[in-house]
Amino acid sequence: MSAPSPQRRGRDRDDAAAPEDGAQRVRLRFLPDGAEVRVPSGTPVFDAASWNGIAIDSTCGGYGTCKKCKVRVISGEVPVGAIDPRAFTSEELRDGWRLACRANARTDLVIEVPPLQTRPKAALVGVGRHVILRPSVQKRHLVLTEPTLEDQRSDLQRVLDGLEDLEPHTSIDLMRSLGGILRAANFDVTAVVCDQELIDVEPGDTTARRFAIAFDLGTTTVVATLLDLDSGQPVAVRSMLNRQQPYGADVITRISATMMDDRALSALSERAHETVAELVDEVCAEGAVDAREIYEITVCGNVTMMQLALGIDPEPLSMAPFVVATHTFPPVHAADFGVIVHPRAPAFVFPSLGAYVGGDIVAGILATGLTRDRRLRLFIDVGTNSEIALGSSERVLATAAPAGPAFEAAQIKCGMRAAEGAIEALKITGDDLELEVIGDVEPVGMCGSGLVDAVAELVQHGLLDHSGRFIPDEDAAVLHPGLAPRLTMIGKERVFVLHWRDKDPETSVYLSQRDVRELQFAKASIATGWGILVRELGVEPGEITQVLLAGSFGAYLTPLSAVRIGLVPKLALPRIVSAGNVAGEGAKIAALSLRERAEAHSILREVEYIELSGRADFNDLFIDQLAFPG
Repeated sequence: MSAPSPQRRGRDRDDAAAPEDGAQRVRLRFLPDGAEVRVPSGTPVFDAASWNGIAIDSTCGGYGTCKKCKVRVISGEVPVGAIDPRAFTSEELRDGWRLACRANARTDLVIEVPPLQTRPKAALVGVGRHVILRPSVQKRHLVLTEPTLEDQRSDLQRVLDGLEDLEPHTSIDLMRSLGGILRAANFDVTAVVCDQELIDVEPGDTTARRFAIAFDLGTTTVVATLLDLDSGQPVAVRSMLNRQQPYGADVITRISATMMDDRALSALSERAHETVAELVDEVCAEGAVDAREIYEITVCGNVTMMQLALGIDPEPLSMAPFVVATHTFPPVHAADFGVIVHPRAPAFVFPSLGAYVGGDIVAGILATGLTRDRRLRLFIDVGTNSEIALGSSERVLATAAPAGPAFEAAQIKCGMRAAEGAIEALKITGDDLELEVIGDVEPVGMCGSGLVDAVAELVQHGLLDHSGRFIPDEDAAVLHPGLAPRLTMIGKERVFVLHWRDKDPETSVYLSQRDVRELQFAKASIATGWGILVRELGVEPGEITQVLLAGSFGAYLTPLSAVRIGLVPKLALPRIVSAGNVAGEGAKIAALSLRERAEAHSILREVEYIELSGRADFNDLFIDQLAFPG
């Protein structure tokens, strides 16, 4: 069999890199265990197996160079690929043997997996997922022959010929320095390839050092994780408040700023760039890494944060029909985000599902494996705009619920960020009130988790009725005589004092009747959101096997309190899990595995977005959810 042309080989590699656009799912059964999985048509067998915890031998990470990922197709059709004849005899090919990383599943297949001889190189990410290391950034040490009159190949062709398993393109920017680098290094160099682009040729052997940074660009907080792409391990992690804060605490306020002031968009973009630039300096200093050794960044965030950071007008996001500039960004570079790393470093930006279900949620779905799991799971990222996804490998729906700032303790009388002095948890035992305060200091306010706990405990102990109203003083005196004095008035509003200061309610830390209403509206919006998804999917809440509470707030929320106020379905508490910063984990996964990015784009095609605005049933369902469960 003759070798395919370079053009054909390039397409083969692209075909293996991502499932087909708009592809349906196919079913794969792996022998001898008999495990069955469903994946998008066009997914490489190696990825289908690794995504579902089925180990296939590999040492190169699926680039087709080690030729160890040998599997046998028992049933179904997988054509012989360009590299297969280098790994198998003609007889083995006729018997169905293929390289799993090059075998694209386009029909239902039965695959025999030989016993594992070596363990694929993998990294464990924060949500407990093992990710096969296959970063976009590749390095190849090349000792090239110098030009002669008999060998007058161009400098670029000489480098490309040395890259036997890669066929990258390059830019004119690199060409300006290529000749000088080759000759100064006596043609002993390292080629750096990122996402099929030759971005640099470095003197000597630098293959041991390659890094990336994963960014979670949040409305409130930005997190940067410096990753060693050889080991898959984080080298340094830093976070800081988004410097866009002076323009508003939420996305709507920041969009409004751009609408009222022509200079605000550029200012917001600059503030985002300043934030990530400072984080780069911090993680590089901590990890003792030269910024030029960072060859790629991955970025996730909500749609507004992405458009503001890239200088794209966000005004259409703020009004019906809520149109995004693009769901999938064209090629972007790290420099476009103000990130000063390798000058030709690209940026992978997560796609978005809708104006208010952005790349951070796609990253979270990727990290939790929601679209791959057979179990029915509910994903909730609790915040000012709460994103919700429900489903399994069969079908997934997603929506966004405008919860308002209550969960972040904004517009709460004694609300504050989760900082020192904030009440973060609360428990009523008899007539005693037990507070957990960040920093173990005297309380000065309460954060979102403390607000939820306070309301949940007062409902549980009858001091708030199920409509959310404080009970009369005389009833409180009978029910909880020790707590009754905490129910008092500030002006014309009833409050419950959580921590007395100078015996003066106005200077104390308290929960007001209005605070309770703010939380009711927020939780009702979220509960209505997942309730609509439950109805659209045709399931019952009791069928949900797991609830994932994502985001910084979800990490501190008490599952019992979430159930008591009706924020999540009434399920056994072990089913309700604080998933933490899964958006950031998704950004890390994208940096560690080129193939996982294909799944991110599959999520964009497979998850159905449900718009709540304008639904005739929303208001009725919302009103039903305002009451606290009985």
